[in-house]
Amino acid sequence: MSSPAPDNRTIAAISTTPGAGGIGIIRISGAESLRILKCIFRPAQAHCSFGSHRFYYGTVNDPQRSKLLDEVLVVFMQAPKTYTREDVVEIHCHGGFLILQSVLELILSQGAQLAEPGEFTKRAFLNGRIDLTRAEAVIDILSARTRKGVDLALEQMSGVLYKEVDRLRSSLVEIRALLETAIDFPEEEIEIADHRSIAAKLQEEVLDRLKKLISQADEGRIVREGVSIVIVGRPNVGKSSLLNTLLQEERALVTSIPGTTRDTIEEYIDIHGIPVRIIDTAGIREDGEEVEQLGIKRARESINRADLVLFLVDGSRSIDSDDASLFATVNHKPFITVINKCDLEQQIERQAHPLMVADAVEISAREQTGLERLKQQIFRHITGGREQWQEEGCTPNLRHKTAMEKGLQALTRVQEGLQNGLTNDLIAVDLLECFDHLGDIVGETTNEDVLDVIFEKFCLGK
Repeated sequence: MSSPAPDNRTIAAISTTPGAGGIGIIRISGAESLRILKCIFRPAQAHCSFGSHRFYYGTVNDPQRSKLLDEVLVVFMQAPKTYTREDVVEIHCHGGFLILQSVLELILSQGAQLAEPGEFTKRAFLNGRIDLTRAEAVIDILSARTRKGVDLALEQMSGVLYKEVDRLRSSLVEIRALLETAIDFPEEEIEIADHRSIAAKLQEEVLDRLKKLISQADEGRIVREGVSIVIVGRPNVGKSSLLNTLLQEERALVTSIPGTTRDTIEEYIDIHGIPVRIIDTAGIREDGEEVEQLGIKRARESINRADLVLFLVDGSRSIDSDDASLFATVNHKPFITVINKCDLEQQIERQAHPLMVADAVEISAREQTGLERLKQQIFRHITGGREQWQEEGCTPNLRHKTAMEKGLQALTRVQEGLQNGLTNDLIAVDLLECFDHLGDIVGETTNEDVLDVIFEKFCLGK
């Protein structure tokens, strides 16, 4: 990647979540940060040295209008020991939106420019404080919906993926050095680049590790993006009760009247570290008035988009033709049959409907029994039979996985060349291609268009 031109702008933005709160923080980064602070901040102490990384109490005032804007704490952090490796100022205001906006506007009037989304983190990357995998981990921390998601993001933030990629690239450098030495000294009697030993080194130190990282990417995708589960069943089988029980709150209206749910209701729950978007649908039946039919249409659309279907039946009633007809509309998707109302006398004959109920999970949404077994079944379906998460290792995202797969293709050609006696200079070309693909992961060979796409995902102020 060619180094972008130095950005001499001083930027500013509100760095805390919009809305009322006890404290709101405005961040300024760039060479003019301290000058701007001195223009607008009136310290409580007469002599303020603005020592680096120390808080100072005072007020923010508009110097043009001699108007007090807020009572604040400020901290000046001198480069390079800052988030961006530039001079940074943080102003800790009261958390009201109007206060934060008025202070930010004052800062901009003093010469700062409004930061673009992710620009603080982008500067941290461009200034060499963090690599691209750590920058992306910031996004994952902010968007994580489960504790597992936070843990994986913190692992990546600590550099675990960067270190793995760096180790792979170091091995490639060693192998490439052997090949290029042989190219430069072809007349040497000693075979500098023994192809069999190089192939073995490549397999053990690079190929096997790269394949493992690629396999771990699916786990990362599930934890980052989550999955969609839709609850499907006839009216009054307990879909809304199941949703409320899983959420542990009264999110959906529950009555004994069929057709209460007229539209889809969506909420997120945490199932063993996976963020699950669970959707309660309108009970599907052919009759019903117009509004209910619109809800049923949306229910069918949700089924088609879902990753997993919870097909809910009433255990206190026999399976009938309506259940069978509905099951025929969902069994093309991965599904778990859930028999609700197991606290009542059971009427379902499992032998008569083996495909539908043979492996069903029995629960009582009202008594809140059987739910842990249901969650475990959901987890196993989502993860392909896994009982629990691995506790260690890194989880590449889709961008990382794509680059790794391209690198793996190049290495496969290297192995074929070594086995078929291809010349060392041709083998070295494919080796360099893999090296560059791995460099894309950490940001060493990533083009600016890709960087722009990555940092656009950030919120303002980060």
